[in-house]
Amino acid sequence: MRIKIIQIGKTKDEYLKNGNNEYLKRISPFFKIEIITLNDVKKSKTYPIERCKKEESFQILSSVDEGDFVICLDEKGKEKNSIEFSEIIKKNNDIGRTICFIIGGAFGIDKSILERADLVLSFSKMTFTHQMIRLFLLEQIYRAGCIIRGKEYHIA
Repeated sequence: MRIKIIQIGKTKDEYLKNGNNEYLKRISPFFKIEIITLNDVKKSKTYPIERCKKEESFQILSSVDEGDFVICLDEKGKEKNSIEFSEIIKKNNDIGRTICFIIGGAFGIDKSILERADLVLSFSKMTFTHQMIRLFLLEQIYRAGCIIRGKEYHIA
């Protein structure tokens, strides 16, 4: 089972890096994970927020393969529980599609990415930093692997 995560900018906080590394180890028996970290575009007078998002979208779209099932993480997306999330992963992996998660940068995601997405997913109505959501995503991927394999894992 193959999963690709495309993210803008590096994770800077050590505690988040440690959490990400821990979950990547836990995930490895279940899924092959490819993480693509793209450079963020810095806001300036010549690069307002919308232009930054547009520039980042070009980088993101060039990393998405045509057959990928694209899940874009956005606070305005649909909420799923962990079982529903695992079913999406299993269904697409069963038919040979790579699951491609997109995590935008500090300014969010350009509409061109949202339009390309097969699913726009929200982890909460609350807003989290793009660096924190990476850890939440990895935890949910690990949980999905446990659910798919029938391994006991607290899901309530």
